[in-house]
Amino acid sequence: MRFNGHNVLAIIVAALVIYAIEFVIFGVAISADQYMAFTGVTPEQLEGGAARMPLGVIPPLLAAIGLSLAIKWRDKPGWMAGLVAGLIMAVLFGFGVGLYGYIYGSHAEAYLPVNLAHFLIAWGAAGAILGAWR
Repeated sequence: MRFNGHNVLAIIVAALVIYAIEFVIFGVAISADQYMAFTGVTPEQLEGGAARMPLGVIPPLLAAIGLSLAIKWRDKPGWMAGLVAGLIMAVLFGFGVGLYGYIYGSHAEAYLPVNLAHFLIAWGAAGAILGAWR
Protein backbone atom coordinates (compact mmCIF):
# COMPACT_ATOMS: atom_id res chain seq x y z
CA MET A 1 0.00 0.00 0.00
CA ARG A 2 1.40 3.35 -1.05
CA PHE A 3 0.54 6.89 0.00
CA ASN A 4 2.06 9.82 -1.91
CA GLY A 5 4.82 7.56 -3.16
CA HIS A 6 5.65 6.13 0.27
CA ASN A 7 5.33 2.47 1.20
CA VAL A 8 3.04 2.56 4.25
CA LEU A 9 3.87 -1.01 5.28
CA ALA A 10 7.60 -0.22 5.16
CA ILE A 11 7.03 2.85 7.34
CA ILE A 12 5.11 0.79 9.89
CA VAL A 13 7.76 -1.95 9.93
CA ALA A 14 10.56 0.63 10.22
CA ALA A 15 8.77 2.31 13.14
CA LEU A 16 8.32 -1.05 14.89
CA VAL A 17 12.00 -1.86 14.35
CA ILE A 18 13.02 1.49 15.86
CA TYR A 19 10.67 0.84 18.80
CA ALA A 20 12.06 -2.69 19.31
CA ILE A 21 15.69 -1.56 19.14
CA GLU A 22 14.98 1.20 21.65
CA PHE A 23 13.30 -1.34 23.95
CA VAL A 24 16.34 -3.63 23.77
CA ILE A 25 18.78 -0.78 24.45
CA PHE A 26 16.85 1.15 27.09
CA GLY A 27 14.69 -1.62 28.54
CA VAL A 28 17.02 -4.61 28.54
CA ALA A 29 20.68 -3.65 28.00
CA ILE A 30 20.67 -0.65 30.34
CA SER A 31 19.33 -1.04 33.85
CA ALA A 32 16.89 1.45 35.30
CA ASP A 33 19.57 2.60 37.75
CA GLN A 34 22.07 3.17 34.95
CA TYR A 35 19.48 5.04 32.88
CA MET A 36 18.68 7.29 35.84
CA ALA A 37 22.40 7.96 36.35
CA PHE A 38 22.84 8.77 32.65
CA THR A 39 19.87 11.12 32.44
CA GLY A 40 19.63 12.59 35.92
CA VAL A 41 16.07 11.34 36.29
CA THR A 42 14.90 10.36 39.76
CA PRO A 43 12.64 7.42 40.65
CA GLU A 44 9.94 9.94 41.58
CA GLN A 45 10.07 11.45 38.11
CA LEU A 46 9.59 8.01 36.58
CA GLU A 47 6.40 7.39 38.57
CA GLY A 48 3.36 7.37 36.33
CA GLY A 49 5.52 6.78 33.27
CA ALA A 50 3.88 3.43 32.58
CA ALA A 51 0.64 5.24 31.76
CA ARG A 52 2.44 7.12 28.97
CA MET A 53 4.11 4.02 27.52
CA PRO A 54 1.52 3.56 24.73
CA LEU A 55 2.57 6.99 23.43
CA GLY A 56 6.09 5.62 22.96
CA VAL A 57 5.26 4.47 19.45
CA ILE A 58 4.74 8.07 18.28
CA PRO A 59 8.44 9.14 18.10
CA PRO A 60 9.51 6.05 16.11
CA LEU A 61 6.55 6.49 13.76
CA LEU A 62 7.42 10.15 13.16
CA ALA A 63 11.07 9.20 12.64
CA ALA A 64 10.11 6.49 10.12
CA ILE A 65 7.92 8.95 8.21
CA GLY A 66 10.74 11.51 8.20
CA LEU A 67 13.25 8.91 7.06
CA SER A 68 10.90 7.85 4.28
CA LEU A 69 10.68 11.47 3.12
CA ALA A 70 14.47 11.89 3.21
CA ILE A 71 15.02 8.66 1.30
CA LYS A 72 12.47 9.64 -1.32
CA TRP A 73 14.01 13.11 -1.71
CA ARG A 74 17.50 11.63 -1.92
CA ASP A 75 16.26 9.49 -4.83
CA LYS A 76 18.82 6.70 -4.46
CA PRO A 77 17.25 3.23 -4.39
CA GLY A 78 18.33 0.23 -2.33
CA TRP A 79 18.86 -0.76 1.25
CA MET A 80 22.42 0.61 1.38
CA ALA A 81 21.31 4.06 0.25
CA GLY A 82 18.53 3.88 2.84
CA LEU A 83 21.03 2.85 5.52
CA VAL A 84 23.30 5.79 4.66
CA ALA A 85 20.34 8.20 4.74
CA GLY A 86 19.29 6.76 8.10
CA LEU A 87 22.80 7.21 9.53
CA ILE A 88 23.02 10.79 8.27
CA MET A 89 19.61 11.63 9.73
CA ALA A 90 20.53 9.86 12.99
CA VAL A 91 23.52 12.12 13.55
CA LEU A 92 22.12 15.37 12.22
CA PHE A 93 18.60 15.17 13.62
CA GLY A 94 18.21 12.38 16.17
CA PHE A 95 21.47 12.87 18.01
CA GLY A 96 21.44 16.61 17.32
CA VAL A 97 18.12 17.01 19.10
CA GLY A 98 19.21 14.52 21.77
CA LEU A 99 22.13 16.81 22.67
CA TYR A 100 19.70 19.29 24.23
CA GLY A 101 19.39 16.99 27.24
CA TYR A 102 23.13 17.23 27.79
CA ILE A 103 23.65 20.89 26.92
CA TYR A 104 20.67 22.32 28.80
CA GLY A 105 19.54 19.43 30.96
CA SER A 106 20.77 16.81 33.35
CA HIS A 107 22.12 14.14 30.96
CA ALA A 108 25.58 12.90 31.91
CA GLU A 109 28.45 12.94 29.44
CA ALA A 110 28.55 9.14 29.63
CA TYR A 111 25.06 9.06 28.07
CA LEU A 112 26.22 10.73 24.82
CA PRO A 113 27.76 7.61 23.20
CA VAL A 114 24.77 5.50 24.27
CA ASN A 115 22.36 8.00 22.75
CA LEU A 116 24.41 8.29 19.54
CA ALA A 117 24.66 4.50 19.19
CA HIS A 118 20.91 4.21 19.79
CA PHE A 119 20.13 6.60 16.93
CA LEU A 120 22.71 5.07 14.57
CA ILE A 121 21.46 1.52 15.12
CA ALA A 122 17.72 2.29 15.14
CA TRP A 123 17.58 4.85 12.35
CA GLY A 124 20.18 3.01 10.27
CA ALA A 125 18.09 -0.17 10.41
CA ALA A 126 14.91 1.76 9.65
CA GLY A 127 16.58 3.52 6.73
CA ALA A 128 17.76 0.19 5.30
CA ILE A 129 14.21 -1.18 5.52
CA LEU A 130 12.72 1.89 3.88
CA GLY A 131 15.37 1.97 1.17
CA ALA A 132 14.91 -1.71 0.38
CA TRP A 133 11.12 -1.37 0.13
CA ARG A 134 11.13 1.91 -1.75
